Amino acid sequence: MKDRLTPIIYAILAAVFFAINTPLSKLLLASVPSTFMASFLYLGAGVGVGIMYVFHWRKEEKTERLGRKDYPYTIGMIVLDMFAPIFLMLGIKYGTAANASLLGNFEIVATTLIAFVIFRETVSKRLWTAIALITISSSILSFEAAGSFQFSYGSLFVLLAASCWGLENNCTRNISGKSTYEIVVLKGIFSGGGAFVTALLIGEKLPAFRYIVFAMLLGFMAYGLSIFLYIRAQRNLGAAKTSAYYAVTPFVGAFLSFVLLGEKLTWTFFAALLIMIIGTVFVVIDTMVRQHTHQHMHSFTHTHNGITHTHTVVHSHEHNHYVFNDRHRHHHSQRELENAIGHFQV
Repeated sequence: MKDRLTPIIYAILAAVFFAINTPLSKLLLASVPSTFMASFLYLGAGVGVGIMYVFHWRKEEKTERLGRKDYPYTIGMIVLDMFAPIFLMLGIKYGTAANASLLGNFEIVATTLIAFVIFRETVSKRLWTAIALITISSSILSFEAAGSFQFSYGSLFVLLAASCWGLENNCTRNISGKSTYEIVVLKGIFSGGGAFVTALLIGEKLPAFRYIVFAMLLGFMAYGLSIFLYIRAQRNLGAAKTSAYYAVTPFVGAFLSFVLLGEKLTWTFFAALLIMIIGTVFVVIDTMVRQHTHQHMHSFTHTHNGITHTHTVVHSHEHNHYVFNDRHRHHHSQRELENAIGHFQV
């Protein structure tokens, strides 16, 4: 069970770590310009995980490190990661933290559609059902009576950020088997550096040093650790399923907005929570169930009229089963074997 649950736990923890970004960024944006904020978040991720890498890189095999064939996905990942947090910070600045948390769930839909259409990743009926329930839940949240959803410039920027991250998730999925440390460090340093240069070019004012430190610490937790765990989860779950577990993000974000910013939770929050839980159950079931096609070969001999005959029977069947580790056993009864060979007997 541990082998199958570990990536699920990684995916959920990644979502929880990322959820703290929205309300805390809302507080810091009062003192840090939006593009610089995006820069320091990613730089914090790159520096923090880079320090972790110092104690780990000797243990890595050379085959784990990024190679030439990984460059297109790596470049795409970096460019998209440079624009996505800028869009998100603008969305938070011109909208509300709750609004940004809720609309951020569009990333799940974007990731799944891109994985299915462009990268030909298999999306089962169970996962489509989960995505539909997640979308319904997000819609319920989005039309809070308190007016947390309003199609403004802030909302548009959050949707742009979610779309960028949806495509970026799929780029990262294609290199997720490589060094997680290397991927996060490259994401952080280059995406954060690009945003930093952009902030300087558009004339943003550098904030006080203490706010830079706070932003980078937040970046290490909300981006660095979140991305690290997300990539580890993708290795086993794929882009679509890992993204689906991000469904918990708006609830954690909304709860923190309630605690830190005084934003209210209404009955619709709890109604949406129930639907989201059902959707998550579908994702868990889809993660645990595998479909296998088994092919079996049986040889037998018999003697007829003094002549010995040897026959080989090949048959296959498909079935679903729940897998909690990599071991799977099954057997065939004597009756099944007799049925398979009966037509050869004279």
